[in-house]
Amino acid sequence: MSPHARGCAGGGASDRTSPRHEAAHWLTLLRGQYPELLEELTPGGRSPGAGRTTPGPATPVRTTAPLRLHVSDALRDISDGVTELEEAVREKLGLARARRVPVPQRLGRLLAQLDDVAAHPVLAAHVRSEARRLARRCARALGDSEPMTAVEGRCPHCGSVSLRAFPERGAVMCINPACRCGDPACDCWTDPAHRHVWPETEPAGWERAEGVG
Repeated sequence: MSPHARGCAGGGASDRTSPRHEAAHWLTLLRGQYPELLEELTPGGRSPGAGRTTPGPATPVRTTAPLRLHVSDALRDISDGVTELEEAVREKLGLARARRVPVPQRLGRLLAQLDDVAAHPVLAAHVRSEARRLARRCARALGDSEPMTAVEGRCPHCGSVSLRAFPERGAVMCINPACRCGDPACDCWTDPAHRHVWPETEPAGWERAEGVG
């Protein structure tokens, strides 16, 4: 099997591109960024729910409501998503409902369950997809964008000039949403968010193009 086929089908691919590894990457990233999102909820980095005293009459004391509504919306979406994801995982694994804890602790519990999740391919794919969605939601709310560089050559599956290197992940990805490979079992046929990924170190004759982001 060629390196390109391994990168798509995953049967002999590096663990770095397995659903478990990708889920771990996104969950870890989200666990690190979520506290930053909490700090962004109100101006000055104050704790959520703690109002700011504003100029005005001595009585009654006036406070401002939290600003940055897009951050508030993202926090709610992420919190609900993480809770629902953990509940789905525990139900599939036959575990009792877990006690309520803050989002970072829920993410820690999900990370600890990934080995068991890997034994259920459909569940593993769902965890990967949802973890990716939530982490990207958090990053967008923070105004972050993952650095990437163009890679010379064409995607071996779709023939498009759409290969990009992501140094933080050590991976090369085809960013063409219409990319389809020849494996009918590949997620590219059923998951619109799926992208073909190869380890950046995999010998494929790719070279990064300079000055393209």
